[in-house]
Amino acid sequence: MLSSPQNCPESVAIVRERITRAAEQSGRTVDSVTLIAASKGQTAAAIAAAAQAGLTNFGENYLQEALEKIATLRSLGLTWHFIGRVQANKTRAIAENFAWVHTVERLKIAERLAEQRPFHAARLNVCLQLHLGGETTKGGVELAELPALAAAVGKLPRLHLRGLMCMPPPEHDPEDQRHWFATTKRAFDRLNTAGFALDTLSMGMSADCDAAIAAGSTMVRIGTAIFGART
Repeated sequence: MLSSPQNCPESVAIVRERITRAAEQSGRTVDSVTLIAASKGQTAAAIAAAAQAGLTNFGENYLQEALEKIATLRSLGLTWHFIGRVQANKTRAIAENFAWVHTVERLKIAERLAEQRPFHAARLNVCLQLHLGGETTKGGVELAELPALAAAVGKLPRLHLRGLMCMPPPEHDPEDQRHWFATTKRAFDRLNTAGFALDTLSMGMSADCDAAIAAGSTMVRIGTAIFGART
């Protein structure tokens, strides 16, 4: 990786400035966008440095790697988001250790998370992942199936359906980036018009967070711009 714990405060400041600029250009406040540090493949020391730079929300893709870091850094009081694909045989550990799951794509997964969420814990915040662009390597629910899944997940105990997440095809043109995020925002708005009280759009990463914020993203998942490129 190109970054180091010593460089982390500078990287975080640059990302924050970028989010502030994008939010202001969209007529929004910076407080309307939550920065999640996507810390897949990063060490506990790198995450601790990011926390020292003021970050509190961290996103992890791989469960076993995440559990080790969560245990090591428990004293820091961080908020952990699961942003990887959820496997059915790993839902219990996810339900027990994370505050958010961004990648719910099937009712079976949501049901297992609801059943396995500890009763002493707050409801597990979940987002439904929308499948965009027809990419077979990425998960998510299709647009046509989204309303039915949202209705079913919204009824489950121990879960709090917060909104939608997307991971669109990589695009270099900002207009193409905005197309996918606008598609997700329209789906979000349709669900709210139908009576859902959604408040979260998890959209945008290091390469396209500006377009995502312009489209209404409330959570951006930034890894490379904070920690540097993974080797």
